[in-house]
Amino acid sequence: MILNDYLISRRTFVGTLAAALTAVWLAPGKLYAADHTLIRKTIPSTGESLPAIGLGSSRTLDIGSDQTALDSLVEVMQAFFANGGQLIDSSPMYGSAEQVIGELLQRTGPHDKLFAATKVWTDGEQDGIRQMQESLRKWGLDRFDLMQIHNLRDWQVHLRTLRDWKAAGKIRYIGITTSHGRSHEELETILRNEPFDFVQFSYNIEDRSAEERLLPLATERGIAVLVNRPFQRGSLFSKVKGQTLPDWAADIDCSSWGQFFLKFIVSHPAVTCVIPATSKLHHLQDNMAAGFGRIPDAATRKRMIDFFAAL
Repeated sequence: MILNDYLISRRTFVGTLAAALTAVWLAPGKLYAADHTLIRKTIPSTGESLPAIGLGSSRTLDIGSDQTALDSLVEVMQAFFANGGQLIDSSPMYGSAEQVIGELLQRTGPHDKLFAATKVWTDGEQDGIRQMQESLRKWGLDRFDLMQIHNLRDWQVHLRTLRDWKAAGKIRYIGITTSHGRSHEELETILRNEPFDFVQFSYNIEDRSAEERLLPLATERGIAVLVNRPFQRGSLFSKVKGQTLPDWAADIDCSSWGQFFLKFIVSHPAVTCVIPATSKLHHLQDNMAAGFGRIPDAATRKRMIDFFAAL
């Protein structure tokens, strides 16, 4: 049986014999791809680079006080950093996720390369300040690398605060977000008129609406792009269930559908980092493998779109 017969869904672990030909596990949680090159993308406003695969936390890290779940997440976090991961994204909207991240960082640290990104998600200047201070406490940090205004909520008020915090060295970058494909017109207007370092929105091989205006605008304005919902909340895997990867996926170092979907995203020139969320080690390892090796060129991206659309 060939490799592609095994890798038909995210529920299938990538540790088959054929997969071992393109990925060798040399230490617990650590992956070395056949092509060892870690894909890094540049933050336009500073020239700093980031690994193209980050870690989201929506739903997956909202585990409350479940110590058994926390223990299993320690290995996930270790594997993320062992495979070159840096950017972790969260929000006060995600329940206990920020507190859980803080506990995981404490148990697996120190992490001198961590790129910590979270959001402000409330109304009013003072409530926004209190919320951001609470996020710092939960993460156990002195400052965040990136603070984002979540889903455009009270953005004019928070933007003033974020500019003050950035000037004072409390944050390094300012961002704004949306998801579900919502508020794109308003977001476009904001980005045209305000200087942001980062923007975050949904983008994947099925939902490509951001290609029309937001991604070109980010390039024009020199704004780094974080991508959420890379798998359409898992629905992309339902559409490829029982389908075999095309043979030519090996030419871009893809050995699973998850890697196929992620490499499509990170190959867009405007995309800086994609943040799939998971609490499962084998999914994390599969995601991180997409951050190594070759990426699709423009012709291959079109081939990927056409192949997926024909399924």
